[in-house]
Amino acid sequence: MTVVVFRIDRRSGEATYLQIVRQVEQALRMGALEAGDRLPTAAQVAADTKVNPNTTLKAYRELERAGLAEVRQGAGTFITRSLAPAQTGSESPLRASLAEWLNEARSQGLSGQEVSALFQSVHAAVYPTDSARAAGREPGE
Repeated sequence: MTVVVFRIDRRSGEATYLQIVRQVEQALRMGALEAGDRLPTAAQVAADTKVNPNTTLKAYRELERAGLAEVRQGAGTFITRSLAPAQTGSESPLRASLAEWLNEARSQGLSGQEVSALFQSVHAAVYPTDSARAAGREPGE
């Protein structure tokens, strides 16, 4: 069973429940969560992140609406399907290459924030429409 640890950024400007949804979606894309995995209870998330349990329940309802999770009365919330394409799973060559690149960046003295900024810059250049949508704009604005 995979354990999910949510990181809430209260300064991000993004609603807390959406941060939870996005983190689950990212874990699904990266293969860290798979169909059948159980999400932490709202009480567990509240204890770990100081987020109101209702906020977590709202996120889980959103995941359920998207067809990514299901609530089983008395048992918890479970992942129903993966978003991980075959080439991004835990054993993929792309993931191995990325880990190698990150290790190289660290060995050259880049901090996590510097690596994130570099990644975002290159990502925006390679995927310009994705970057515009993430910033809340339509491509070309």
